[in-house]
Amino acid sequence: MINWEYSAKPDFAECAERIEAFFRGELLDRVPIRFHRHNAEYDDASQASSDKIHKTKKDRWFDAEYQTDAFMDSVSRMRFNAETFPVYCPNLGPNVYAAFHGGEMEFGDTTSWYIEMIDDYDKDLGKIRFSKDNIYYKKILELTEVAIEKYSDVFPTGYTDLHPGMDCALAWRGSENLCLDLIMAPDKVRTLLKLSEEHFMEVYDEYDRILKSNKMPSCAWINLPVDGRMHIPSADFSSMISPDDFEKFGIPLIKEEVKGMTHNIFHVDGKGVAKHIDLILAIPGIHAIQWAQGMADDYPIMQHLDFIRYVQSKGRGVIVDLDKRDLDEYMERMSPEHTLLWIATESEKEELDIMRRVSAWSRKKLF
Repeated sequence: MINWEYSAKPDFAECAERIEAFFRGELLDRVPIRFHRHNAEYDDASQASSDKIHKTKKDRWFDAEYQTDAFMDSVSRMRFNAETFPVYCPNLGPNVYAAFHGGEMEFGDTTSWYIEMIDDYDKDLGKIRFSKDNIYYKKILELTEVAIEKYSDVFPTGYTDLHPGMDCALAWRGSENLCLDLIMAPDKVRTLLKLSEEHFMEVYDEYDRILKSNKMPSCAWINLPVDGRMHIPSADFSSMISPDDFEKFGIPLIKEEVKGMTHNIFHVDGKGVAKHIDLILAIPGIHAIQWAQGMADDYPIMQHLDFIRYVQSKGRGVIVDLDKRDLDEYMERMSPEHTLLWIATESEKEELDIMRRVSAWSRKKLF
């Protein structure tokens, strides 16, 4: 029985049980729902929480007290309905794992960019040197420790966004170069990929140890806490390559990543990655996928229902990023089994209404 208790979400344990049931392929009283505020990823919430001035954007990202206090400020002004969990995940951007091995990052208001450092394999490969004294590695640990020390009774702390494998190699080398390398220098790509995975489990294990020693759930950027070891494998670069190359270069790495985990959700970023779905689902230990359909021609989601059904038919859960305008049609055409809904909303009133409608849909299946 899950017994996590956090003041920011009194029903934390009850909602976490729905997440565990989702991973088991079960449906408790209703489909789990994670809400998020529309366009919240573009809001600079930390700026609104304090009058503190930083000389540079990097200084603001690196101010551990400021960042954790800003998260606490946002938590204090929110209610977390359904399976929307207040989890602080220390963050320096999506390519911080690549930066653990050297190189530099540039920081904007809401994201960061890694500066490619492998221009010539023979000259530059030696620049890739993982170190626990790395400035970015040490900062992530500091962000983790400060959050736990100050707010462990209010919200749990998760671990940072980790992208080893092909996406790490992409950060080091660049997309155009890496695509050409697969054709012109495959052995050098294998060397780069091996370096990208060499320290992943060591890094993960350190974060996992810190969280478990503080009785925290395991949680990454996807904000679904579990009792075990959560990982979000991904390979966005695979959208640029053939299934043969993905099977040859990418799949062996992902198989190693997921071995030591209890809960794996593969991040499928649009149709380019979805073309590899059979290879992804054949990996032992992939329990669910997050379907990120994209916008423009990829909207609405109704054109992707067969894809979602196909994944569910293989006994895997699907996190469906659903526009609230499509909810009724989606529920009419789809089964609630193997489903977790991820919906952007504008207000708590909307969220309570969605919970009511989804509960009714779920009951039709259960009873």
